[in-house]
Amino acid sequence: MAADFDLSSSFIPALHKPSSLLPIARHRKNILYLIDTFPVTIIVGQTGSGKTTQVPQFLNQARWTADGKVIGVTQPRRVAATTVAARVAEEVGCKLGEEVGYSIRFEDLTSVKTHIKFVTDGLLLREALADPLLSKYSVVMVDEAHERSLSSDILLGVLKKIRKKRPDLRIVVSSATLQAEGILNFFSSKTHAIDGSDTQLAIGRIISLEGRMYPVDIHYLRDPAEDYLEEVVKTVFEIHSSEPEGDILAFLTGREEIDVALKMITDRSLALHPKAPSVLALPLYAGLTSEQQLSVFDLAPENTRKVIVSTNIAEASVTIDGIIYVIDCGFVKLRAYNPLTGIETLTPTPVSKASAIQRAGRAGRTKPGKCYRLYTERAYDALTEATVPEIQRSNLAPVILQLKALGIDNILRFDFLTPPPAELVTRALELLYSLGALDDYAKLTRPIGIRMAELAVEPMMAKVLLEAPSMGCLSEILSIAAMTSLQGSVWFEGSDGRKGQETSRRKFAAEEGDHLTLLNVYETFITKGRKESRWCRENHLNFKSMTRAVSVRNQLRRYLERLGVQVEESLAPGQKQKVDGNDRAVRIRRCLTTGYFVHAARMQPDGTFKTVNESVTLHAHPSSLMFNRKADWVIFHELMETGEKTFIRDVTKIEKNWLLEGGSGEYYQLKDGSRSKTAGV
Repeated sequence: MAADFDLSSSFIPALHKPSSLLPIARHRKNILYLIDTFPVTIIVGQTGSGKTTQVPQFLNQARWTADGKVIGVTQPRRVAATTVAARVAEEVGCKLGEEVGYSIRFEDLTSVKTHIKFVTDGLLLREALADPLLSKYSVVMVDEAHERSLSSDILLGVLKKIRKKRPDLRIVVSSATLQAEGILNFFSSKTHAIDGSDTQLAIGRIISLEGRMYPVDIHYLRDPAEDYLEEVVKTVFEIHSSEPEGDILAFLTGREEIDVALKMITDRSLALHPKAPSVLALPLYAGLTSEQQLSVFDLAPENTRKVIVSTNIAEASVTIDGIIYVIDCGFVKLRAYNPLTGIETLTPTPVSKASAIQRAGRAGRTKPGKCYRLYTERAYDALTEATVPEIQRSNLAPVILQLKALGIDNILRFDFLTPPPAELVTRALELLYSLGALDDYAKLTRPIGIRMAELAVEPMMAKVLLEAPSMGCLSEILSIAAMTSLQGSVWFEGSDGRKGQETSRRKFAAEEGDHLTLLNVYETFITKGRKESRWCRENHLNFKSMTRAVSVRNQLRRYLERLGVQVEESLAPGQKQKVDGNDRAVRIRRCLTTGYFVHAARMQPDGTFKTVNESVTLHAHPSSLMFNRKADWVIFHELMETGEKTFIRDVTKIEKNWLLEGGSGEYYQLKDGSRSKTAGV
């Protein structure tokens, strides 16, 4: 295939090489000694050094799992928890779910035999609701702490509290960057000053897994890329046609970009010479099933180069052998919550230097590698040193709800690794109060606040689920909750392209909007397509996503039944209830409004939407049924910012007066009312 462009003229080699590490095995005795001697051990080592897979095995062999105790290893992402557990089970020589298992939201693969348990940090926090001292764990290892995810930051604060009552508990914190001193000081003192005191020395030690990685040549673009997606695909084929064998890892920002890139790579690979090595392109992002995630670790067939197109999941959470070439688009999607508008967006943002170095490091695990940065060296120099911790840019309502449920009532006195801004805390308390989860004294209400904390969904959906029985639509809301919990779309483009997908979508469309359409899809799948992947293919639906929705719904139903809420199924086997303009549809939409009134918007004459206080202009996402349709008032499930537009997804028509019912009556007031909390309606 003719080269799209000459790599040597487009990229300039950089002088610096990322540092690297020796195998962890030589540190085994030191690590075990430190964990045995000190309550807290901080392990500093690059992703890929083996700390995640080997340290739990060292501890298991050293009898830290005697007397039925468990070694818990937390991960910031579901993908990492499942893939690392599979890798360790293979090394231990057991079936996944026996001696080695994992537990993530809506999926538990553990048993009474499990000694090493990989969990997301959010799930371990949920376990603390039932067992506040995490008494079954002898060691808790918080992995990838440098990512500063919201849940891992909170978990470190909770572990600090637990340690005071459980001196036998061992805490291991692993980080790929040198934030270790600050973390150790956090555990040793009440203040955040690094004081080098005796307390700090008594609490723990830092061990650095220094060593040498294979060198990675960094290349930059001479001129900024106009379209990094196109540039990624061009670079893939230039590497394929001019570089020796070795797999490629390309970083993009999200599922939609990855799907487009995979299609472009597959289309262009058809033009390769019949005798040339072929290209196998695979996705890696959070919304994939565990089975799909694990496929990226399989060896490529003979005479085939594997190209993995990933979000920043592959930056730190998982190590894929055989990667020699890395392509870094220079962006990452970050959540950012605006406390003034109450809107959380997922926005493509330039990566930090720390992330860029992590990405480049993926290329030098097994032999010398190359990293192609799709930006200039000048742009790299202008990047921030590190990403802002999630706790300083997130909607804190879910976290505060959990802390309250753990008995931590005074949020301001909780020991945060980095304290969140006061306005984020205030906004979260306001939202929880208007949802009915907190009372006038900011204490959890009984039973609704406690129940909301125990449901494994975010507070707005938890409120909707708990209101549904009184509105006679719990069965339907369960299905909608399961469908909206899937990351990404349930639809896919077939060989007939977007047109075929649109035709299929129209079959299920409910004029009231996306939530009821998703319900139609789910109910038809249950009655017609559950055992047939062919039915899904014919209707442009992702069979694995639909199967996962069934599993998630079953889990949510179990959670509710544990809380004493009985679920009466509205759908008898072999029967389909169509959702149309009847009473059922009205009840469902009203029920959705009881939780999502914060996400309300009014349509403008030009077809755009405005938030209630008219501070933000919103556009219906092209994938929404409300795109180019008329509605007066709507609620929406999520927002997405791309370029200069803010899109809303999963949109449903509502009536204005529903915004003045229940908790939303506290949140909104009519303009001629005597008071107005957030905005006039």
